[in-house]
Amino acid sequence: MTRIALVVSDVDGTLLTKDKILTEKAAHAVRQLEDSGVGFTVEPLRITLPVGSFNGSSISDPQMNPIEQHLIPASAAQRSIDVLNEFGVDIWLFTHDKWLTRNADGEYNPFEKRTIKADPVIVGDFAPYLSAACKIVGSSSDAALLQRCEAAIQNAVGTQATAARSQSYYLDITPPGYDKGTFVQAMAKRLGISTDAVATVGDMQNDLAMFRKSGLSIAMGNATDDIKRQATHVTTSNQDEGFAGAIDIVMKNNEGK
Repeated sequence: MTRIALVVSDVDGTLLTKDKILTEKAAHAVRQLEDSGVGFTVEPLRITLPVGSFNGSSISDPQMNPIEQHLIPASAAQRSIDVLNEFGVDIWLFTHDKWLTRNADGEYNPFEKRTIKADPVIVGDFAPYLSAACKIVGSSSDAALLQRCEAAIQNAVGTQATAARSQSYYLDITPPGYDKGTFVQAMAKRLGISTDAVATVGDMQNDLAMFRKSGLSIAMGNATDDIKRQATHVTTSNQDEGFAGAIDIVMKNNEGK
């Protein structure tokens, strides 16, 4: 196995616990990576490398200023919102610098506030922002409903957008042709390394794209069996310091290399 030079990690369900907490053990694991000369891209861990925003469809500097940005076509954004409305789920629209919602009391708003450390902007209509949509999210505690909604949006937008659940309660709609896998490729190119020298860590369907583009992939213990089968390694769950366990796998891989 090639020596790993870069680790790319998912955030929700991977780096953070289900309560959106970054444990001290996880933060310490990242410091171990840095001390051994391995790059890492997720904030808020003293990151100096670019970050893959909006499921990798945009690349931002550590201060979250866009370096490379791609948008959902406005027509696909509108169709996505129409379908989300039909299913009755909460809708969030993200521009490069704003989180917009029509529901100030959305069930998952407190989780997102903790994750991105920002408050939503409450709007009455998404129409003025459709041409600036980096990501649209449908959130619902009804996992089965959201799975059906995912299929309906995929059918509605075709190749004009990507729709995939990033958690059982989040359905992400992002620009077409860009995903966490293309982010892995872009970061490897920026650093002048092979994608074989990249390790990826994740737990959901939208993480499989980066698994396929990396030399070493690690599924969280809270991932489904299907996702685990497509990873080269499996760690414990995000509730049981699985991220730190993943970094331990990377460090052991690099021993003596």
